[in-house]
Amino acid sequence: MAITAAMVKELRESTGAGMMDCKKALTETDGNMEAAVEVLRKSGAAKMEKKASRIAAEGITRVAADGNAAVVVEVNSETDFVAKNEVFQEFVQTVADTAFASGLEGGANGEDIEAVMGMNGLQELIVEKTATIGEKLSFRRFSRIAGDCVASYLHAGGKIGVLVAANGANDDATKEALTNVAMQVAAMNPQYIGRSDISADEMENLRKIVIDSALNDAPSLPKPILNKLIERATTEKLWSDKDIAMYEEKKSNMNFLFNFLSDAAKATLGELAMSGKEEYLNDKIFSGLVEGRISKHLKEICLLDQTYVKAEDGKQSVAKYLESVNKSIAISKFVRFEVGEGMEKKQEDFAAEVAAQMGN
Repeated sequence: MAITAAMVKELRESTGAGMMDCKKALTETDGNMEAAVEVLRKSGAAKMEKKASRIAAEGITRVAADGNAAVVVEVNSETDFVAKNEVFQEFVQTVADTAFASGLEGGANGEDIEAVMGMNGLQELIVEKTATIGEKLSFRRFSRIAGDCVASYLHAGGKIGVLVAANGANDDATKEALTNVAMQVAAMNPQYIGRSDISADEMENLRKIVIDSALNDAPSLPKPILNKLIERATTEKLWSDKDIAMYEEKKSNMNFLFNFLSDAAKATLGELAMSGKEEYLNDKIFSGLVEGRISKHLKEICLLDQTYVKAEDGKQSVAKYLESVNKSIAISKFVRFEVGEGMEKKQEDFAAEVAAQMGN
């Protein structure tokens, strides 16, 4: 049977597969449209199996929401070029809609992803899209939130997807406020809603990190402690003659001293400071330095403590912003997906690739 352009066009429009793939499938099946569709599906399955070991760390996030609940999903492709493809974006929205309809929580639960993939022909659809697009596609994760009011935000075309839920109010002003907070989450990437969400173990670990980093950062130590450390390093000849001479030359202006000391001299001060840790922990000035750094870090990682990015005075916290909208608003949960975070990305060396091709 002769394969006409109209037949190829019809198959291509119904499956989204490439023109040559459609013509080949129709030729194999002697023009049988249904059989040709099955050939394309099998071709897609074969391509998926072949691409299974490849890295797909690009892609987009998409959101599905209704009333007081919402879901955000991340679906990966191998290249950013495909992530910008309309066919791929429509597929990701289908994944989001299906995940929302499932009623499942998602998160790190691989069983939930498998369950969603088994719904509404999604597994067959990803096979078809693999055949159409020609890259490994992967439904990586999804998460659901719910509350009296829910808002979402997609940044940079979906490279970052955020959901925020709150209780206590659900009017238009609250919705707008939560959308602004979702933008805040996208931009500032907080780890917690507030300080009360940080466990005692996490706080203790944070304190240890801050103490050790402070002791190993000699220039920032309180002057009385720093002077004692330098005195010991010079009198006990723990520094090289060159570093000692440099200290004698620059000690009248300590602000510039560390620009001239060797890395070994700086490391020695850190070692001396760490060896006297217990003593310095009882020093009020050092304790104040530690508490100040901890407080500063908490303001960076806790959403409600962060400076609101739209604050007119540049000082208003997110908590104060929400209070100004409605004192009843209480953030209950937020989710932030950034495409490819925590994944190993393929490192492209185009120069080497071109050179190899020229060599061939």
